[in-house]
Amino acid sequence: MPFLYFDWTWWLVLPALVFALWAQHRVRSTFSRYSRVPASAGYTGAEIARQLLRQAEVAAETERAGGRQAAVALGAVAVEMIPGQLSDHYDPARNVLRLSEPVYASNSIAAIGVAAHETGHALQRATGYSGLAVRSALVPLAQFGSTLALPLFFIGLIFSAGHGRGLGVLMDVGILLYIAAVVFTLITLPVEYDASRRALALLQGGGYVSREEFASVKRVLGAAALTYVAAVAVAVLTLIRLLILRSERD
Repeated sequence: MPFLYFDWTWWLVLPALVFALWAQHRVRSTFSRYSRVPASAGYTGAEIARQLLRQAEVAAETERAGGRQAAVALGAVAVEMIPGQLSDHYDPARNVLRLSEPVYASNSIAAIGVAAHETGHALQRATGYSGLAVRSALVPLAQFGSTLALPLFFIGLIFSAGHGRGLGVLMDVGILLYIAAVVFTLITLPVEYDASRRALALLQGGGYVSREEFASVKRVLGAAALTYVAAVAVAVLTLIRLLILRSERD
């Protein structure tokens, strides 16, 4: 019988975990590198976000029928500063774009890249991008699943031996909950890539970056995207591991 920490299935997940650690290092080192490079336009992250939100109103009107509704949504987006590093995010429920302290007040290449990316999420909401809507709807279930899935599964794995099939049901429930978390990570990946695509288009279309700066912003956003690829790899391989452990219990 495979045990909790001493079974061969750990080898399935280990490469993805190493990749995830490397991706985290890559995004932090890339952000650190380009946070020391000022952008020629001179805008801070907060200023570029507000500029791009105004510019994005036009893009939203073009992309979606009933552009007035889209423009109002973007015009109502608040830009706020929050503590931490790389804690930047767009909250579609409250229609707030939150930028971390190193991004909000900085005019670096890294800052305007991150701010533009979060603006891309606001544009997704304004244009009715289905991926963002689905991801937002899955957040409560994904949080619930990621919190309880593994504890339930391994409680069932440890205590089901010699206690019949009753506790084995906990493994099945854990797997189902974990599937919800996996689906969330799978949906998140194209949503994040699309936000970066929109961000780059806005920056280039508004003339906020030179050709060299555009390439640097792409590196910043590309490094950030690797963390989402790593999250998918870890989630999928962990699910496969759970399925193998479950089949070995039968």
